[in-house]
Amino acid sequence: MVVLYFGDVFGKPGRRAIKQVLPNIIQQHQPDFMIANAENLAGGKGVNKRTFNEMREMGFDCLTSGNHIWDNKEVLSLFETTDRLIRPANFPEPPRERCPGKGHLLLEKNGLQLMVINLMGRVFMDAIECPFIEVDRILAQQRSTFPILVDMHADATSEKYAMGWHLNGRVSAVVGSHSHVQTADEQILPGGTAYITDVGMTGAFASVIGMKPEEVVRRFMTKRRVMVQPARENPGVSYVIITINEKSRASQIQRFRYTVGDLDFQEGDLE
Repeated sequence: MVVLYFGDVFGKPGRRAIKQVLPNIIQQHQPDFMIANAENLAGGKGVNKRTFNEMREMGFDCLTSGNHIWDNKEVLSLFETTDRLIRPANFPEPPRERCPGKGHLLLEKNGLQLMVINLMGRVFMDAIECPFIEVDRILAQQRSTFPILVDMHADATSEKYAMGWHLNGRVSAVVGSHSHVQTADEQILPGGTAYITDVGMTGAFASVIGMKPEEVVRRFMTKRRVMVQPARENPGVSYVIITINEKSRASQIQRFRYTVGDLDFQEGDLE
């Protein structure tokens, strides 16, 4: 089995970049499943119906997310109409108030199965439920053996590494998202789990994690509220190709990051 996973797809530059390169990626690697992190899909602020449908039309089987999943109000209706968008499984569910959406999904396609689990870290992020305990709960409920990919959406590299080792030999892959900066530590852990701390952002590379640099710099220097806008210069893609054998163990993980080239954008048309 071959799985293609794109890191945080940021706005229109990210979506347009994927659309341009995807046919070549499919021709070269023949992925069985295609997954992308969509928490920044709509102009850097969550995901809406239009951007979700755009990714589905490209052939993506499932979209994961993270802490920005609630930024766009349309996500609530999306959760009611599709199971192909998931949110971190460890969001709290207080009594009598179920959290919208689901945190994991079993994909079935061409006789193959792949479970996708979305988790969110707690270091430097919201104090939500423990992702380690939650993923243990999800895995304990499974009665069949199939490949499992975990999107660990977290800030601290130590927390991502800890999750990789926690799940070593129990899942096929742990891929990190959220930081938007690709790391060069792709590896197969001793138990057969593919791991990378962060796959990196797909979007405008000439940016500060997707936003116009000058505005972000001003925010840092003034410590005041400064409006920031999505960047569009130097769009590129960041993704991994993971090969999983018949025993649900990863045999290879390949990391890619490259510029796609100048894409035609209209002023203000960056959602």
